[in-house]
Amino acid sequence: MKLGKRYPNPGDMIKIKMLLFHHWALYVGGGYVVPVTSADEKATLLRASTVTTLTRKAKVKKELLKEVARRYDWNVNNNYDWYRVPLPVEEIVRHAESWIGKEVPYDMLRSNCRHFVTMLRYGKGSLSSFTFPLQVTKAVAGTTAVVGGMMLVGLATLVVNGFSGDTSKKGRKKYYH
Repeated sequence: MKLGKRYPNPGDMIKIKMLLFHHWALYVGGGYVVPVTSADEKATLLRASTVTTLTRKAKVKKELLKEVARRYDWNVNNNYDWYRVPLPVEEIVRHAESWIGKEVPYDMLRSNCRHFVTMLRYGKGSLSSFTFPLQVTKAVAGTTAVVGGMMLVGLATLVVNGFSGDTSKKGRKKYYH
């Protein structure tokens, strides 16, 4: 564990930072996490992600955080706490442990490891309750704002040019009183 890294508490969501994606697990205490992963016991984390994506199935396991994270950096990331109230810790852990050994549907966009641990922490009724992760929502909102802003600037330019007419002096007559 890196110096200064907060040790997780039971019920915390753990984000494992991989090269191309992040893997998520729920910390249940004693150094253990509950992740969804490939049923293949010998699969590396990267290979497990590929297998679960292709088969659209994953298995819930209880493993040591250090074995799940391996050489990758990780941190506690209870990213929805700012607008959702987590369930009581005992309920989160009991619910997580009730899933161990079960097979669950897996879909990279609608039902992935992040959705699973989010459901465990906040008590949503299905694995796909958080279909669009927060970063996807932010990206869509940001793109919409930029495009909308560009359209408003263009419209404002047309309106201003339409009211001002031709501003060149060529062909103008001077009137004096």
